[in-house]
Amino acid sequence: MPIETEIKFRVDDLAGLARRLEAAGFTLQTPRAFESNVLYDTPDRQMRARTEILRIRGYAGRWLVTHKRLPDVGPGEDTHKHRIETETEVADGAALEEIFLSLGLVAAFRYEKWRAEWTDGEGHCVVDETPIGNYAELEGSAEWIDRAAARLGVDPARYITLSYGRLFELWQDERHSAAQNLTFGDCAEG
Repeated sequence: MPIETEIKFRVDDLAGLARRLEAAGFTLQTPRAFESNVLYDTPDRQMRARTEILRIRGYAGRWLVTHKRLPDVGPGEDTHKHRIETETEVADGAALEEIFLSLGLVAAFRYEKWRAEWTDGEGHCVVDETPIGNYAELEGSAEWIDRAAARLGVDPARYITLSYGRLFELWQDERHSAAQNLTFGDCAEG
């Protein structure tokens, strides 16, 4: 089973990061595009209790369904975030949503961002503009992540292993926000 290894870091200067990515040998793979994500769960949140997610993502004209969970052995988080990720492209996200709802699942959480994808041929850097700030993710082997972070001038002390859902919860607490989803509309109001 494929294990996804990644870290996030905050980005204060998007244009500056793009220049550093180019200087570090990255090329733009997918230009900035809107991304919409919906996490599904049982009404009593059994998947969340097991640290699992089931997601439908719409991005750059594609639909992806993803299941993530902690590895059976080894770290879930150390200085990097590790998850078993099973993902496949689907033709119709709305039809898949109808199937999930018919099976008794509920749309438990929604999040949006604008995303651009970069690669150096060995790993990926995605740059996410979210309603709660800008982040980049480095995804590849732990060794590659550390090398790429060094090339980009990112100190390991700045690594973030939290999910966007958890970052949103921290943002909600900090601002005493009533927003229910990490969407541009909810976060602007809440």
